[in-house]
Amino acid sequence: MALGLAGPVLAKEDKPGADWIPAEQVKQKLMDAGYSSITELEADDGHWEGEGLKNGVKMEFHVDPRTGAITKEKPDKD
Repeated sequence: MALGLAGPVLAKEDKPGADWIPAEQVKQKLMDAGYSSITELEADDGHWEGEGLKNGVKMEFHVDPRTGAITKEKPDKD
């Protein structure tokens, strides 16, 4: 029975929640934080996740879905 519940729960985590700030607002907050472009942005595991260019370096980031604050940021090694 637990396996039957896992599918819908996982699918829901990969979609923005009703209380999340919109993707366009997230992009603007990232640009305000020094990103020159956002190449990927998606809902993943309860947060916004993506890639973009900051100071000429390709970066990976996580963003809080309710505040728009960057919670994780590191150079993309791919």
